[in-house]
Amino acid sequence: MALHLSWVSVFGDLGVIISFMVAFSPLPAFYQIYKKKTSEGFQSLPYVTSLFSAMLWIYYALLKKNEMHLIIINIFCCFIQSFYIVTYFYYGGKKEKLEAVKLMLLINVFGSGLIFFSTYFLHNPKTRLCILGYICLGFSASTYAAPLAIVRKVIKTKSVEFMPFTLSVFLTIQAVMWFFYGLLKKDINIAGPNILGFIFGILQMILYAIYKNHPKKMVVEDPKLQLSDQLESVVSSDVNTTAPQPKDKGYNNGGGGGGDVEAQNIKKNTLDASQKV
Repeated sequence: MALHLSWVSVFGDLGVIISFMVAFSPLPAFYQIYKKKTSEGFQSLPYVTSLFSAMLWIYYALLKKNEMHLIIINIFCCFIQSFYIVTYFYYGGKKEKLEAVKLMLLINVFGSGLIFFSTYFLHNPKTRLCILGYICLGFSASTYAAPLAIVRKVIKTKSVEFMPFTLSVFLTIQAVMWFFYGLLKKDINIAGPNILGFIFGILQMILYAIYKNHPKKMVVEDPKLQLSDQLESVVSSDVNTTAPQPKDKGYNNGGGGGGDVEAQNIKKNTLDASQKV
């Protein structure tokens, strides 16, 4: 019994530590926002949903009791996701601010309020915990479908530029830690979603191994859509964190992804002209 509790503590501690590290991963993206003094091209949805998920897990942990690991990491996630949202709101234009407010009201106020009032006053505590657990499980599992956007982009472009290998590794390890934590505590609501997290993490690392040395395929896309895809694809389920944005050269140059293509066309035309001479 003591050995079982010690392993629960080990996996819980490791899960919290790794999740702390992953929670800081969006900082490079917000440093870009700070430098440009605008959040245009980014979306608030990943951070709003991450905050909502953290609130759900805190509520679940408080009802279940003896879930200090979940409470610690998700309280921290609430603070850091709130910081990301406030930063986004501060540097956002009128349209971005209005969108963020609508999402906050719909998801974090109405959504969380609806879940709270529909479960808290149930007379049977076990039924209340069971229903809330299924809600947490379903929401967390759905967020693990987000990396499919990055997987699609990698396969389409045959480039791992938008899929940092280190982040994929840490997200996979994080899923493993929380899976064993939930397994040892016999809590399918915690362990279940992380099975998907592990599978998608392994898939991303396999794709990285396949395409890491593959010549880049030039695909001209709207840089704002690229940034949005990257943001949406990194919402994690258990600790509700988002990953950083790979630096988009086209966006930073103010010309989208077409700058490199245009340069190649000019070079090609020059070579053709010299050959004719």
